[in-house]
Amino acid sequence: MIGLSARAARQFRELREHYEDRERPEATRRLIAALEEASRKIEVTPSAGLAAPRPYPHLARPDRLWIKAGRYWIVYQPATPVIVGVFYETANIPRRLRGCAGFRRGTGMPGLRVLR
Repeated sequence: MIGLSARAARQFRELREHYEDRERPEATRRLIAALEEASRKIEVTPSAGLAAPRPYPHLARPDRLWIKAGRYWIVYQPATPVIVGVFYETANIPRRLRGCAGFRRGTGMPGLRVLR
C-alpha cells in the first residue's frame, strides 16, 4: 500500500475509531478495503484520478488527484504518490478542508510528511 500523509493517517484513524465506537465492524472493513483498493489503483496508474470529486469541481488543484473507492473519496499526490486525504462520500469535504491554510490560499492542502 502507498504511504499516507500525517493528515490522511489521522482521518483514517478517526473514521476507524468512529466505526469501532459504534460497534460497526463491517464499516471498518469497508474503510480498510476502500483504502487498499485506492492504493492499488494509484500504484498501477497514478495519473488516473479525477481533478476533483464530482460534487466539488472547485476543489481541483494542480498537484492533487481524487479517486473514488467504495464510499470514500481519496485525495493523493500523483507525483510522489502519497495519499493526503480520506473522506466519506457524504462528508462536507470543502468544510473539512477549510481549516487548511494552503487550501484557503488556493494552493491545495499544505505539504504533509509521509508516514512509513
